[in-house]
Amino acid sequence: MEKAKTRKLNITFESEISSTQDHDVHEPHQKKSAKGGGGKSSVGQTGFWIYFAIASVPLVLVLGNSMLVPILPEMKDQLGISRFQSSLVITLFSLTAGFLIPVAGFLSDRFSRKAVMIPALIIYGAAGVLAGFGAIWHSYTIIIISRAIQGIGAAGTSSIAMALVGDLYNGGTESKVLGITEAANGFGKVISPILGSAFALLVWFAPFFAFPLFCLISLLCVMFIIKEPKKTKEPPSLGKYMHQIGAILKAKGRWLIPAFIAGSLALFNLFGVLFYLSDTLEEAPYKIDGIIKGLVLAIPLLAMVITSYTTGALIKKNGTLMRWLINIGFVLLSVTLGCCIFFHDNMYLFIGLLTVGAVGTGLILPCLNTMITGSVEKEQRGMITSIYNSLRYIGVAFGPPLFGYLMKISNEMVFIVVTSLAVIALAMVFFLIRPSGKLESA
Repeated sequence: MEKAKTRKLNITFESEISSTQDHDVHEPHQKKSAKGGGGKSSVGQTGFWIYFAIASVPLVLVLGNSMLVPILPEMKDQLGISRFQSSLVITLFSLTAGFLIPVAGFLSDRFSRKAVMIPALIIYGAAGVLAGFGAIWHSYTIIIISRAIQGIGAAGTSSIAMALVGDLYNGGTESKVLGITEAANGFGKVISPILGSAFALLVWFAPFFAFPLFCLISLLCVMFIIKEPKKTKEPPSLGKYMHQIGAILKAKGRWLIPAFIAGSLALFNLFGVLFYLSDTLEEAPYKIDGIIKGLVLAIPLLAMVITSYTTGALIKKNGTLMRWLINIGFVLLSVTLGCCIFFHDNMYLFIGLLTVGAVGTGLILPCLNTMITGSVEKEQRGMITSIYNSLRYIGVAFGPPLFGYLMKISNEMVFIVVTSLAVIALAMVFFLIRPSGKLESA
């Protein structure tokens, strides 16, 4: 126990709460059975279809957001709105989700993961259809309101799926499936601009109507394929539950909170750069739009997907390896974004730099996901992963508008700011996130 309190912070993913708190945050060092007894079970929960069902949730979530990135310039022209107003289509969705994700996490801990995910997917898909009609009616107000409602639905999707993975799997299988979910998230980002651009060839607002179909597929998968472990004890009262969360943050907050912020900054940079690239490609001298633009946007994202999947498969519970990969990832981000200050006008070199930076993001996120998900017991996992995902959403939310504001100042200022943020994140993870050895699940 004392080892976890040293300067090195050797994260063991076991309860660090003293014996007087064991009743609230469960007994430390207690190994759960792989079968029954409230432990994690992979019986009947392995194989392609269960992995597909779990991965479909973050995939659909990304489609509902990133498919709209390629049509933002066209939306701006069609509706007669500003660049900032068009960026709010992404931002308002992400902010709403970000603020409500902890509520969804609490509900999933108290009731069940599927009890939150199923209605969330229904709301998410239905609001997408409403946003499409808002576009048909040329009503920016209806689009924005619909996107906020979508954010409510989104709050109960990918963060709860991440907690569900922690419920279902142990050890290397857990990190592998978390890698698959992060890869699915990235794969969604890869195909989203291509699909969004392709659907926009029919009519610019077609993407609003397209992704609810994908949402329906995910909904059916969650309902009929995923078998959630049954709860073995009554959920605690709200006061006791919040005390448990507070105890966890007090005991592990020194590395958990920096991990939360690091994941948020990684996605802030990713979505901000995508917004910048999407806007730049349509301007002179490039004049690239449609599917070609979608393919260009997909290049760095594909690099992130491949890296995320590979990282998730390799790290297992190797804390030392995770620390190396997180630091290498932020070094790559810092260096490549720094180079963009000077080379953003050379499109070929610029895309190459963004691709290397995306590899860095692919190294960072699976490691953070595995550390955070495995750091707490099942009964508090929904809230902890929700706090993490809430900050990730807020990072996504502020990327496009802040990049849009900085672009008005100068392109160089865009990359000076994001490079500085990447360097700050690097320093934070280097000094504060220091796992070592083989990490044991809580």
